[in-house]
Amino acid sequence: MKRRNFLKWTSLFGAVAALPATPVLAAVSAVEKEKTPGPESDRAYWVELMRKMAAPILGNLSKGTLKKNWNMEYAPTWGKRDKTTAHLEGFGRLAAGIAPWLALSDDDTREGKLRKTLRAQMMQSLANCVDPSNPDYMNWDHGGQPIVDAAFLVHGFLRAPQTLWQPLDATTKSRFVKELQSFRRLGNFGNNWTLFAGIIETFLFSINEEYKIERIDEALTKTASWYKGDGMYGDGPAFHYDYYNGFVIQPMYVDILKVMAARNGDYKKQYDTALRRMQRYAAILERQISPEGTYPIVGRSSTYRVGAFQPLAQLALNGELPGEITPAQVRCALTAVMKRQFDFKGTFDKDGWLTLGVIGHQPGVADNYSNSGSMYLASLGLLPLGLPASHPFWSAPFASWTMKKAWNGEPFGIDHAIRN
Repeated sequence: MKRRNFLKWTSLFGAVAALPATPVLAAVSAVEKEKTPGPESDRAYWVELMRKMAAPILGNLSKGTLKKNWNMEYAPTWGKRDKTTAHLEGFGRLAAGIAPWLALSDDDTREGKLRKTLRAQMMQSLANCVDPSNPDYMNWDHGGQPIVDAAFLVHGFLRAPQTLWQPLDATTKSRFVKELQSFRRLGNFGNNWTLFAGIIETFLFSINEEYKIERIDEALTKTASWYKGDGMYGDGPAFHYDYYNGFVIQPMYVDILKVMAARNGDYKKQYDTALRRMQRYAAILERQISPEGTYPIVGRSSTYRVGAFQPLAQLALNGELPGEITPAQVRCALTAVMKRQFDFKGTFDKDGWLTLGVIGHQPGVADNYSNSGSMYLASLGLLPLGLPASHPFWSAPFASWTMKKAWNGEPFGIDHAIRN
């Protein structure tokens, strides 16, 4: 029965791949009916969710119609920020989340054909977003917000340089370098924003362009000084009980160090420490997921949904999960979370764009800096799609996660803090 459901689902998948904004509710319903979905249906579900996020943005931006067709929603308490930042927010965050999947090799499967289509749209979108003559040329220089989402975009470049950066034409590369270097007008950050400056300079370093080592070292020094213990950093000197360790701090901090350590051994010890702390934080995140696929909704930016679990997703992608967590239990736990969030009516609007909310459309919980584009940070929970379908993350049978084991009365591992 599961096999027939999967074949029926994938036939729908192929038919809609070329229709960027069309929801596939029937396909989702078919997956929902399975009590314990197998590996094939889990991956199919993730790919379809990724398609629903990516296709409206890339389908429009690649044609220069993103600003025209995106009916942007802003938080009811929207502050004084420039509203034109929203398009780069959506695109930059999406790129960071789907870059590893786009980097997989081509094949003749339905998924492979979709990847080829979205990759081509991504490359054209990258060219359009920095082309001043294009209708979708983005806001790179008005206000402070663009540094945030330029940082997410270059995080995508760092995750898949051979796919997203190297094939770009010389003019587009030159335009990106100019825009990225212009962010040096901003600085002296006392919170996680120091990592945005740092990762941009790290990317410039990685492509052998002129870079500012002092901005990289400032980001690393400040972040290290804000460590509070047991795998958690403050967002600045103070500790905030929110998911910014997941949204920004741990993934960007670790990846800056990873790039620097690969060329300069002086950063290796700091990288090893940061990775160990990230593994501890991921273990805590995994234990936040209830048997029902819910988790505590605390702190600001809760509308970024499953993006809160980016460290867990990134470690799974890189084969660096802590020893007590198997890839399969991460797959099953995150799938449960995604179904609770994204299958709920109102999570996507009638045109296929993500809405403000955690579960469905809940604009009242959006912070005053949030808009529709902000919501695409959720794509960062999809990083393990960069693993091929044959990887144990996808091929292993269903596995219960820690809290599912615990509340079913099954044996589960004890938990301890780390010392440093």
